[in-house]
Amino acid sequence: MLELAVLGLLHESPMHGYELRKRLAILLGAVRAAFSYGSLYPTLRRLRDSGWITQDNPARDDVAPPMTGRRGKISYRLTPEGKERFSELLATAGPETYEDTGFGVHFAFFSRCEPAVRLRILEGRRRRIEERRENLRNTIHRATERLDAYSRELQRHGLEAAEREVRWLNELIASEQAGRPPSVSYGGSETTEITGEPDPPHDK
Repeated sequence: MLELAVLGLLHESPMHGYELRKRLAILLGAVRAAFSYGSLYPTLRRLRDSGWITQDNPARDDVAPPMTGRRGKISYRLTPEGKERFSELLATAGPETYEDTGFGVHFAFFSRCEPAVRLRILEGRRRRIEERRENLRNTIHRATERLDAYSRELQRHGLEAAEREVRWLNELIASEQAGRPPSVSYGGSETTEITGEPDPPHDK
């Protein structure tokens, strides 16, 4: 999934490695914890060796003289083959896209996915979270007497999170089926489109 994230970001514009790291942190949000950033540069080398990205070495006059402790930055850009690879990965809607990390990365690039692909991923994710919700309910029901108060609270927290996500997925699926962008709430105010502005606050 790191491959998809890197290709997706480079599809927007060329970047050097440090900028990629920052953009990955912003783009992936909570799911970025699933990645080891120590694997970023090996991934970049693999993508380069596969012909999906190319790197631009800094010009000689941009390279700092010896002993200055500074190095020119290498910029990475997508090749035509890399764009095809990105499109191929985006079209994937298998079980790996229903899991936490796979879903998070795909969702970050949902605007570039075909509507049918988005719908398959959303429905698959909903089934996965519904299974998680039922497992948590069963755990709480069967193990209530064996769990202390904090363990019960942790299980309850997980159950509530699963129920919230199922509701959220239901809303997204309904939007996809209606052929319209999802609505977003900001501090209790709802917009009609994800790119819209929140409603102004009402005077009290």
